[in-house]
Amino acid sequence: GFLEDGILVQDASRTRRRYLGSRTFPWDVVAVLPTELLCLLPGLPGLPGLPGVPAARANRCLRVPRLFEAFDRCETRTGRPNAFRVAKLMLYLLLGIHWHACLYFALSAHLGLGVDAWVCPSSTRVLRRYLHSFYFSTLVLATVGDTPAPRREEELLFLTAGFLLAVLGFATITGSISTVIVNLSSAAGAFYPEAGPVRRYLRARGAGGRLAGRVLRWHRHLREHREPPNERGVLRHLPRGLRAEVAAGVHLAALRRVGLFRGCEPGVLRQLVLRLRPQVFGPGEFVCRRGDVGREMYFIREGRLAVLAEDGVTQLAVLGEGLYFGEISLINIKGNMAGNRRTANILSIGYSDLYCLGKEDLAEVLAEFPAARATMEAKGRELLLRMGQLDTGAEVAALAAEAEAERRLRGLEVALEGLQTRAARLLAQLEASALRVALRVRRLEGRLR
Repeated sequence: GFLEDGILVQDASRTRRRYLGSRTFPWDVVAVLPTELLCLLPGLPGLPGLPGVPAARANRCLRVPRLFEAFDRCETRTGRPNAFRVAKLMLYLLLGIHWHACLYFALSAHLGLGVDAWVCPSSTRVLRRYLHSFYFSTLVLATVGDTPAPRREEELLFLTAGFLLAVLGFATITGSISTVIVNLSSAAGAFYPEAGPVRRYLRARGAGGRLAGRVLRWHRHLREHREPPNERGVLRHLPRGLRAEVAAGVHLAALRRVGLFRGCEPGVLRQLVLRLRPQVFGPGEFVCRRGDVGREMYFIREGRLAVLAEDGVTQLAVLGEGLYFGEISLINIKGNMAGNRRTANILSIGYSDLYCLGKEDLAEVLAEFPAARATMEAKGRELLLRMGQLDTGAEVAALAAEAEAERRLRGLEVALEGLQTRAARLLAQLEASALRVALRVRRLEGRLR
């Protein structure tokens, strides 16, 4: 296939026409020609003891750009790019040793196999020759140097070039491996925060010990369970539409389980999932306390939460995965006896992974969807009635006060419109009077002239 406007086209006929008309097609044809058959021609000079001339297959090297292209595509598409880079580096290393061994064997054949201790020994087995050449090249390129002393100028030049190549290769390998390690560390640091700065801050303020241990265990929990604390930072580079799709794929199912949001428009839910924030609470940590002003609601992704009584000890219930709480505090419902304050103590039993939705975020979304606001207020009123937390008298009084305020506001609007009408009439009369005065002045000036 090939990419057209960023979309993968896999139609065979279109792919064939595009490939045959590309610049790479002639080079690919030359690269696969069986040029080694030229070695069968009579009178072709060959190397002693070798079946044919290996240089006749040099056209295969024209496929190297294709190899690099395949490597680049695999690196961008694989789920483990760093492991692929290490494997590619090892392949380059083995291939380099293999080529160096081939050059060593060619030089040995040119000088004479087995004529001294430095060259490849003269053996009837091809495998033995290859293994000796590969071993010799490994010693040279690994800078071990435990090789027989060279005696000829060709041997000295070859060994010196090999050592220089080994130094360059080691520098490249070290740089590549260090780059992989740095990429791993930077990726982990961008995804998971480090506990070091917080621990150093506590130590500098003299508040280490048990508190620093809790911070360390919290960071360890994030890494072990692969919980990213900063989802917005991870997704900030995506365009808004794609970011909404990703957030919907992760959180939309949990948001639909909330009775307050059930039946809402899809647009409202997609705007809300963009505003969910992950929060992780440790063992014995209070998510909210009774009497606190409720400014967010929570969805339990993983873990268990205990609902405690007023004494903060008696356990009334346990909330598990998939449940939610605090939804009534997000909207101002008239007659709410709790007054948008928490009615219970919520304690994390172990490590609990929650998603938080803020009151301001919900108000910002509902300002654009008034029908959804009315629906949510009606559902919240039903929930309060079911829990016995709705004061109908206060609700009626609040509604009456709101109606009175709206009536007064409409009266003020009518009075303002009347004042605007009178002001416009007076302004028109003033302009007419000014025009008449200007005309009289012109007439008087004409008479005087």
